[in-house]
Amino acid sequence: MAALDTRPHAAAWPARLPRELVIPETTLWFNLEVSARRYPDKAAYVFFGRELSYRELHRQAEALAGWLQAQGVERGDRVALFMQNCPQFVVAFYAVQRADAVVVPVNPMNRAEEFGHYITDPQTKVVITTADLAAIVAQADAALPAERRLRRLLVARFTDAMPDPADGELDPAEAPSAPVLAWLQGEHPLPEITGGAVRWVDALAAGLQATPPQAQPDDMALLPYTSGTTGLPKGCVHTHRTLLPNIVGGALWGYVSAESVSLGVVPMFHITGMLYGVLSPVFHGCTVVLMPRWDRELAGRLISRHEVTHWTCIPTMIIDLFGSPNYKSFDLTSLRYLSGGGAAMPQAVAERLQTEFGLTFAEGYGLTETAAPSHANPPERAKLQCLGIPLFGTDSRIIDPDTLKEVATGETGEIVTHGPMVFKGYWGHAEATRAAFIEIDGKPFFRTGDLGRRDDEGYFFITDRLKRMINASGYKVWPSEVELLLFRCPLVQEACVIASQDDYRGETVKAVIVLRNEVRNSAKPQDVIDWSRDHMAAYKVPRIVEFVDNLPKSGSGKVMWRLLQEQEKGQAKAAAAAPVR
Repeated sequence: MAALDTRPHAAAWPARLPRELVIPETTLWFNLEVSARRYPDKAAYVFFGRELSYRELHRQAEALAGWLQAQGVERGDRVALFMQNCPQFVVAFYAVQRADAVVVPVNPMNRAEEFGHYITDPQTKVVITTADLAAIVAQADAALPAERRLRRLLVARFTDAMPDPADGELDPAEAPSAPVLAWLQGEHPLPEITGGAVRWVDALAAGLQATPPQAQPDDMALLPYTSGTTGLPKGCVHTHRTLLPNIVGGALWGYVSAESVSLGVVPMFHITGMLYGVLSPVFHGCTVVLMPRWDRELAGRLISRHEVTHWTCIPTMIIDLFGSPNYKSFDLTSLRYLSGGGAAMPQAVAERLQTEFGLTFAEGYGLTETAAPSHANPPERAKLQCLGIPLFGTDSRIIDPDTLKEVATGETGEIVTHGPMVFKGYWGHAEATRAAFIEIDGKPFFRTGDLGRRDDEGYFFITDRLKRMINASGYKVWPSEVELLLFRCPLVQEACVIASQDDYRGETVKAVIVLRNEVRNSAKPQDVIDWSRDHMAAYKVPRIVEFVDNLPKSGSGKVMWRLLQEQEKGQAKAAAAAPVR
């Protein structure tokens, strides 16, 4: 306590909040049990106008846990969730917890070539997905050796959680656009898979009973994947104990209670969407209005209709909402707390929020390794385009990345963090785990790989990235991963992926390509883009492709990506400075 009080941000700490938290010695499943007893008939989730009560959420999770154990899922086994935001995601999450197993959330934008890694690396036993994505899982599974394939595939339909068509058309205020509705209602046959595919409704109807829960606070509960500077994505080991600090602390920070209603549009597979859409609301008995995809018109209507009080988002969503010709008709007066991160909030947009709606956008900062936020702006003293201050019981510093010594206030260095929400290490990567931590004053600090500075009030600001990463509308794109995929393209001899400035996304993906000899006179940049759309998640797809004869390389033969990145930045600055004609 005293050591933390001497940190520079002590004076900015909200007087209403404790400096450290007493973390519950319980599990994530216990959180649902408590809320189901406290608020049995309260809406936990609302999906296009249909409510899922806490009682029903608990009942379905219990039933699905029994089915999972009948498939051979045991304590500590991994189960992958591969779906967009929907009530079944939450039911499946808590069913896995009830079965004493581990959730592996997977980005639903992944293609078959990418998804296979999420079967083999965590040794996944069962995948739970939606009908529109089931074929991707089946294709990925079929490409694996027999001994590494799935035991079972469970397939849900969005319509299982939507209002019954017999009750009439969807309420226009709750209805998505026609293309999205067609996607939600689409018919998809069960794919062929070695272990067999089962319908969601059949698994719930099987009436199977789970054995009494055995999980303990220090058991692994969640294995989200994050990409690194080299190789394939790595799983971040989070226990019940590392997840609970942000579940408890986030509510205190943002004025959350059982009366809160939030808009659940940040993808739940992402650690931020997981925290604010799955973990925290169930702990506190909140109601979440779910959106499977971003739609500014629907978002505006849902906030108005359900009197949403809390919205965690990325700034591009706010910008897009303001771009709607109907935005002045949306009633946003119910919003009490608006927060997010992933990209800096433009000052002009922040000023509009304050002027027109009296809302302060409280930016935060965190990583998959820190279970979402490790820093946040106090809503009563928020600074713009700022990471905020370290959260409850968290010690964060700026160090010289070479000497590992702490730098002076205002100087740039690497952000390192020690706190109760820091993960336990990378799954199956002991060496990478050791490299990710250093010891300062006898405590382990996680090296974020982000470069930043701290002002004299203890607020942190990000300045650059020590690691290679592209931040496209809050999605983290790791160039090495995109490069590995591009090398599979029959047109590509060599590839280097860098960030290019983008007015809307902040950054976008650019691929500098050396073509194979046989296609040098025929291939076009669009050919590479089209191939990428078929073989990687949409947010990773290069928006810009440049062909070159050779990539610059160092004396040791390594591609000099930093040189290409600096050249790209220089071109962007020159273009911005050029007179408008």
